[in-house]
Amino acid sequence: MQRSILILLIAFLTGCSTNYVNQNITGKKFPSISGQTLEQQKLKIPEDFNDKFTLLLVGYKQNSQFDIDRWLIGLDMTNTQVPVYELPTIQGLFPKMFSTIIDNGMRAGIPKPLWKGVVTVYQDGEKVQAFTGNTNPNNARVILLDDDGTIVYFYDDGFSVDALNQLRHTLMTSN
Repeated sequence: MQRSILILLIAFLTGCSTNYVNQNITGKKFPSISGQTLEQQKLKIPEDFNDKFTLLLVGYKQNSQFDIDRWLIGLDMTNTQVPVYELPTIQGLFPKMFSTIIDNGMRAGIPKPLWKGVVTVYQDGEKVQAFTGNTNPNNARVILLDDDGTIVYFYDDGFSVDALNQLRHTLMTSN
């Protein structure tokens, strides 16, 4: 029953959003945003990342998880070594009001050891969506940041082996 209410709530909340045209953001600085891991640790992105590269898998709808999971499996199967963060990114006032319910729903479906890599973005959700575009919101936004917060790889057309290979090539040639 609680899961059904959560699904209806998310469907309602994501229906009340602004549409932004997709754009290529490669070479641009990722905007400074804040979020909170499912472990309830606050993060400033990209400021709190200390690695040479950090991969963000940004999802705008619950259905984005399917695409994100394909990216995660591909990264694992190819033994791609890069810190990865999933960013469920929701715009609007209502998601902020129900963030505890939404986060608890995610915690119920995600194994606890993975919580530190899931960063929910509510306050800055619209900023991120306006920056990347949110046309075809079921597709993950795959964003590879360098240690300066510059986007060195961006892809938003749904998982493909070719896109994974391009990401891996970018990681290997940027070292």
